[in-house]
Amino acid sequence: MIWFAPRQGRSARAPAVAAAAAVAAMAALLLLPSRPALAQADVPAASRIRTAAPPVQKVADVPYGPDRRQRVDVYLPTVPTVPAVASPGSQGGAAPVLLIVHGGAWSMGDKAHGRVVEEKVARWVPRGWVVVSANYRLLPAADVLQQAQDVASALAFVQRSAAQWGADASRVVLMGHSAGAHLAALVSTSPVHAQQAGARPWLGTVALDSAALDVPALMQARHAAFYDGVFGADPAFWRAASPAHGLPELPPGATASSQRVPVPFLLVCSTLRSDGACRQSDAMARRLQAHGGRAEVLPQALSHGDINARLGLEGDYTRAVEAFMASLDAVVAQHLR
Repeated sequence: MIWFAPRQGRSARAPAVAAAAAVAAMAALLLLPSRPALAQADVPAASRIRTAAPPVQKVADVPYGPDRRQRVDVYLPTVPTVPAVASPGSQGGAAPVLLIVHGGAWSMGDKAHGRVVEEKVARWVPRGWVVVSANYRLLPAADVLQQAQDVASALAFVQRSAAQWGADASRVVLMGHSAGAHLAALVSTSPVHAQQAGARPWLGTVALDSAALDVPALMQARHAAFYDGVFGADPAFWRAASPAHGLPELPPGATASSQRVPVPFLLVCSTLRSDGACRQSDAMARRLQAHGGRAEVLPQALSHGDINARLGLEGDYTRAVEAFMASLDAVVAQHLR
């Protein structure tokens, strides 16, 4: 097994130091796993990828931009199960790619954290997937719109690099958890980010438990104080940072067919949360469907942390997510059998 030790990076831009501290404190609470078995999360991810699985090669800290946070880790099968070169749009069975965006209240988190990659890599890389986990600049160094641009840049980089990994640039699934789910959803509904980065269409987006899908609704209701340090007080910024508002209001007489159709969405939400994450997911799905898009909501009786940490473990939850991914493309389905 070949592993490359990741380098740690941190950067910051905050409206105020106190706001950043509040964000970090709330993020730490949100990210705590509910099961003791995951207390080993501080152990380097390389030592925790299942040894029973076929060997996995990790290529760490591949740059997609100049900032030290603009890096991805790439997980590859050591013994390729797909052709060495794939052309976009091919039907030859080249590896699909899962691009993961970590959470952390927009102010912390890392691509190599065990809850982000451990179970997903162990399940899908042995089935022929290439799994890529991305870092992005954090608050207070970069606001959420700049973070979304980082995610779009990482996506474009993955598409440009796919062939050298034996993967197919046309078969990318974008997945994010918590703050990462918000950023993945924002890139998926606001075309400016992908266009500026040069990203091409991808197969679909899996948003794992975001309560910030409709930012104006979130900020106008009673909300956790840390959101003020993330989204500020400007309603125009709220709309620009809101995945739901990346989809324009349909004008009178317009039909969904006359609008840009968003990528397919799977919105996973925790029914154990008291802040309306599932209500936001339901509303987001209806908005996507009104624009002619495909959107499914997958409620789960799991904690916010376990929505992320348990994905990849054998069970109904993982199989439901796989069913959505398999429905996106026939070759993807072959790599989920």
